[in-house]
Amino acid sequence: MIFNPNEFEFVATRAWVANRIVFMELTDGRQIGFPAARFNRLAHATDEQLASVTLRLGGSAMRWEALDEDITVTGVALGRFQAPLPLAA
Repeated sequence: MIFNPNEFEFVATRAWVANRIVFMELTDGRQIGFPAARFNRLAHATDEQLASVTLRLGGSAMRWEALDEDITVTGVALGRFQAPLPLAA
């Protein structure tokens, strides 16, 4: 079987932030988290700004209004990030 990532669309039922990690729960129950530092605007956001994440487009995108940032759920689920994983301190 050939895997084509364009055939998949992941949808989230909720999103939240804890300790600068952005989490989302998918419709199949999986939870995915990533460091806010993986996206430029999120990396420089305050904790309050990060916490204001909402789901849009029927759960297909996460939105931070104050940051004017939209990130697709599918992109995150497929590991598409703007920045590399931060090095451990």
